[in-house]
Amino acid sequence: MELSKELKQGLFEKFSPAKSAKDTGSSESQVAIFTERINHLTGHQKTHPKDNSSQKGLLNLVSKRKKILQHLHDTKIDRYRKIIAELEIRK
Repeated sequence: MELSKELKQGLFEKFSPAKSAKDTGSSESQVAIFTERINHLTGHQKTHPKDNSSQKGLLNLVSKRKKILQHLHDTKIDRYRKIIAELEIRK
């Protein structure tokens, strides 16, 4: 699934520390994009449980998001707590 340009810009504006639609490199922006894609693939897996390639992609996205969140946790704990609360990610 490819996210639309408008959806990505909205996520960047909402979750980036600079509140800019062009702040694509911040950790918070990347976590928000990964979370959106993970939510979509989770719904897909519920309707197509034997789709192994989508399941592998889902697990890859989860591990990428986990690495970014771990980096945030180690370096800037306040930003980490804020993004976890806003995206309602269980941790």
